[in-house]
Amino acid sequence: MPDSLNITSATADPALLDLPWSLPLEEWPDEAIATLPKGISRHLVRFAHLSGFVIAIKETSGEMARGEYEMLRTLQRMDIPCVDPLAVITNRQDADGSPLNPVLVTRHLKFSLPYRALYSQTLRPDTAKRLVDALALLLVRLHIIGFYWGDVSLSNTLFRRDAGAFAAYLVDAETGKLYPGGLSNGQRENDLEVARVNIAGELLDLEAGGRLDDNLDAVDVSNGIVAKYRSLWTELTGSETFSSSERWRINDRVERLNDLGFDIEELAIKTAEGGTQVKIQPKVVDAGHHSRRLLRLTGLDVEENQARRLLNDLDAYRMRTDQLDSDEEMAAHEWAARVFEPVVRSIPRDLRGRLEPAEVFHQLLEHRWYRSQQEDRDVPIAEALTSYINEVLRHRRDEQMVIEPPTESITLPEAALLDDEDDWRTKV
Repeated sequence: MPDSLNITSATADPALLDLPWSLPLEEWPDEAIATLPKGISRHLVRFAHLSGFVIAIKETSGEMARGEYEMLRTLQRMDIPCVDPLAVITNRQDADGSPLNPVLVTRHLKFSLPYRALYSQTLRPDTAKRLVDALALLLVRLHIIGFYWGDVSLSNTLFRRDAGAFAAYLVDAETGKLYPGGLSNGQRENDLEVARVNIAGELLDLEAGGRLDDNLDAVDVSNGIVAKYRSLWTELTGSETFSSSERWRINDRVERLNDLGFDIEELAIKTAEGGTQVKIQPKVVDAGHHSRRLLRLTGLDVEENQARRLLNDLDAYRMRTDQLDSDEEMAAHEWAARVFEPVVRSIPRDLRGRLEPAEVFHQLLEHRWYRSQQEDRDVPIAEALTSYINEVLRHRRDEQMVIEPPTESITLPEAALLDDEDDWRTKV
């Protein structure tokens, strides 16, 4: 190990010193490399094993590595979904003393996939739309805090399943800048146009390789991010004027924002002269309404749509057990101990990497509902769990650490090739 190696890290792991930093990244031995799918990048990126987890290593310049490291840390403090920055390593040298490129080290996000790994043979319209919707929501969240991305694309994003939808995580913050005073409309529109063009190009690239469904139009899908972004931005930040006799619309606006997964920290309400009209505008909105509520009640830290689904099941449990008028926190802990945790413990050890526990629980509820509809009876959850494990989960690929090359054909059972719950419902 060269004496000049310099590691900058908030939580340094001594095992970092054991990696072959004196070799160019492209020459690292197989025993140090973790085979995971990755998106398209202008820099060389490799995955490696470190202390029982996987890290992503990107070769870049020292200035850019340090800037991106600090930006990712800042975004984390602001509760923006992004990868976890671990270290910046500079002053690398090979055995002859020649300088090697600095690297940025981030932690691999478990159960996440680049968009190119979210299809097996073809990318279907519904899956493509859900990816774009997730990216639009992430872009809105970034713009609300004054972050200009500058290189919005599917390739610079990781996706995790979220109860039938996807949650998007920022991966590459190299071109990003944070403006405390907020973004201008021109900056937001430029980011949006970059997103539209990049997504169209990425999907057209898949089309050229025969990887798009025949019914999917790459340009229409890429234009979808513009429409989704604008509707979200208006709902989250736009003002609304109505008659003073329609004051119920204040609560209606709050509920709509909550349904989108946002909390309102401050709400500006103004009345017009004569009191005939009321104007409301959310001043500060914060994402994660349902996930924070579930975390407070049960200690479970999950994605937003997963939290919404688990909370619905919690409410149903309280109704079944006549606890609607009892203490919510006590009922929540009872639900977690008697319903959620037994399901998680029942998943065979060799299948626990297929999906996150919350996503398994969501799919189990979907599976149980569909079986009940098919058989015209209330299928017990234990019975539904057995058939779900054997007929659905056992045939999925492992998403905790996907190892199949995403650009090659993969021969798997039919259920493993399905991109969304609507498809596997029809197969069960």
